[in-house]
Amino acid sequence: MLELANYINGKHVPAASRKVLPIIEPATGLQYSTVPDSDAVDVDQAVAAAKTAFPAWSAISSHQRSQHLLRLADLIDANVDALARAESIDTGKPLSLARSIDIPRSAANFRFFATAILHTASELHDFDGGGIPGGVPAINYTLRKPRGVAGLISPWNLPLYLLSWKIAPALATGNAVVCKPSEVTPVTASMLGDLASQAGIPAGVLNVVHGTGGSAGAALVQHDDVPAISFTGSTRVGQWIGEHCGARSKRTSLELGGKNPFIVFADADLPKALETAVRAGFTNQGQVCLCGSRLLLHESIAAEFLKEFVARVAALRIGDPLEPSTQQGALTSEAHFHKVVSMVDQARELGGRVLCGGSPLAKSDLPTRCKSGFFFRPTVIEGLSPSCVVEQEEIFGPVVTVQTFSTDEQAIALANCTRYGLAATLFTQNLSRAHALASQLDAGIVWVNCWMVRDLRTPFGGVKQSGVGREGGLEALKFFTEPKNVCISV
Repeated sequence: MLELANYINGKHVPAASRKVLPIIEPATGLQYSTVPDSDAVDVDQAVAAAKTAFPAWSAISSHQRSQHLLRLADLIDANVDALARAESIDTGKPLSLARSIDIPRSAANFRFFATAILHTASELHDFDGGGIPGGVPAINYTLRKPRGVAGLISPWNLPLYLLSWKIAPALATGNAVVCKPSEVTPVTASMLGDLASQAGIPAGVLNVVHGTGGSAGAALVQHDDVPAISFTGSTRVGQWIGEHCGARSKRTSLELGGKNPFIVFADADLPKALETAVRAGFTNQGQVCLCGSRLLLHESIAAEFLKEFVARVAALRIGDPLEPSTQQGALTSEAHFHKVVSMVDQARELGGRVLCGGSPLAKSDLPTRCKSGFFFRPTVIEGLSPSCVVEQEEIFGPVVTVQTFSTDEQAIALANCTRYGLAATLFTQNLSRAHALASQLDAGIVWVNCWMVRDLRTPFGGVKQSGVGREGGLEALKFFTEPKNVCISV
């Protein structure tokens, strides 16, 4: 039985209460680990360690911080097999996916921000008085200083990938951090603490506190010595965090849910659109906030496209995540498994037609090791009203719904008819249409003839109830720093 601990001030320590939570391997349904059930006492210890470490860490040169983070990236690469296996066991995702995407991208996050801080520039304004009464010639420039202790709360679907996406810019800009990973998938965050020590990152600069959102997470959000909170997770929790951070005037970044449209026009490259639609709908068992879970098809190609799409989805290989041939693993927790089952049952009750999948994988179709795992067949559903709960609420599982449209205006109306606005994908070979529709879609990111192409320099986040603020590139560097204008009379 693996026994995880908090990582505070450079050491692995149990929760002060000595309470623990069970960690279940989703592919087997069996407990294989425990993790601290931390509370405000543990968060206080971690914040105190970070607050103490902050002055020295923020005072060293950007080059020195860069070298630490580059060493950490190298160590992630050197331990890719161990990290990928831990990620697969923790989440239920195929080992091949963790090995090829999640862990390499985690290293890439550290490399990107480690080098980005070497190429930042200040804003400068040469002011001539501007005709303002009392105005005199002056030079204004902007300093950006780290905020102090950053609280970072990450989700269970891409544990190390999304945690590193927050840690890297926070540390690069000179902040110390307290991380609260999901209590469902905590292992790689714990491993990262050891790698940070090996990389020479000073004790207290990076701290990891495990536990539930209601206990450890809430204590971190409400801590008076944590001026910045970056959260990725559900819209409901994000709204609670926003309320409490607003009351305390904390800087807040919220990357929340999505119900993303994948729009295919009649003039699209249909073979490429088909291949991409399957990936967009079912990568990581659909447990990606950017998944194209609403397939919108032009009526002239809908029947042909849908027939081939369903055939490809039904052919996806489901099985033990540790097997190289597996394309679809297990859902990450029993509670989430039951949520997906419930949403598909609702779809049937609402008149939806299940074209493939629609049920858990039979135990007889699973290897012996996985008989009690949380496996659900990739599912395609048509015939639902665009306004029904299944079309409006995020399922976050291997479920894609299908609608058809006849005009560009109808496609936009269908795409924008939910409360979310995280991402959208459209396939068309008409460049004018692509530009016009991209500007009209309610989404923080629009992919044209591709999906999940991530340039780390670009701003990432959503509109409406998909979030507040942006991550990535310059946006992340700005979020974790406080701007200060200096005005010098000349």
